[in-house]
Amino acid sequence: MTQEIRKDSPWGPLQVADAHLHFFSRGFFGLLAGQAGLESAAAACARAGVDEPPEDPREFASKWVGELDRHCVARAVLLASLPGDEQSVAQAVQSHPERFHGWFFLNPLMQDAAARTEHWLQQGLRGVCLLPAMHGYPLSDPRVEEILQVAERHHAIVSVHCGVLSVGIRARVGAPSLFDMRFSNPVDLHPLALRHPKLRFVIPHFGAGYFREALMIASLCPNVCFDTSSSNTWTKYVAPPPTLEQVFERALEVMGPQRLLFGSDSSFFPRGWVSNVFERQCQALARIGVSVEDARAVFGNNLLRLMQMP
Repeated sequence: MTQEIRKDSPWGPLQVADAHLHFFSRGFFGLLAGQAGLESAAAACARAGVDEPPEDPREFASKWVGELDRHCVARAVLLASLPGDEQSVAQAVQSHPERFHGWFFLNPLMQDAAARTEHWLQQGLRGVCLLPAMHGYPLSDPRVEEILQVAERHHAIVSVHCGVLSVGIRARVGAPSLFDMRFSNPVDLHPLALRHPKLRFVIPHFGAGYFREALMIASLCPNVCFDTSSSNTWTKYVAPPPTLEQVFERALEVMGPQRLLFGSDSSFFPRGWVSNVFERQCQALARIGVSVEDARAVFGNNLLRLMQMP
């Protein structure tokens, strides 16, 4: 066993791969500062009450490697969490290719969106993250289709954020969050997933309030996965609110264990890797009697397989 194997899970030794880790680099905070009317990344970090990341993304990546080592996490997807910070994640992945995969937020309405997608996928990033509510477009927009065609050529993953979108770091910094929930229904993903059966789509946070609709799409489209990230507070919008055990139980019943990807939604220091999210999800899956094989799939093997798929 190595330090990348957790030995304290209910199922014994477990290789953990995190499908949802925001890489809040110095470049990210610089972009966020501009949106909040602040003069610098340092000012944004100070207002948010978080540690200022090193200027070199590779140094910040090494800090995350140390943090993942501390929690015995083998691999993680790093998210470039604002358009324009792709280079930071690309450098992080290049410096630690054995530990990280890189995905990036993309706004298809940008004039050069397809070319940007092509460029960063050629640079080794592996996933494109679409946030229709954040950037204000329907998934039926023809510019989205252009992005999917590029992603398909590169065998990339496409993450589509649906449901409630609340970005805590934006609120802490004072950046506007003018999100439009008209564009957040996972049902809108259905025709795209049908049209691109070779693409793998990921819906984060179990659909973030659109759990029923996300389950429908996953049932109809075997190329749609969920990530389990965050504390899943969206359950308060459902009456009666389901427990996390019930959420997992229903997801496993509809789509099986091979399309669930564990995610922590970690993002900044000094908080670091959010271990309580992992512990709570372990507890939920153990309580419903998930097997060792299925637990290994959810907590690591599914993501590792997804990243290896041609």
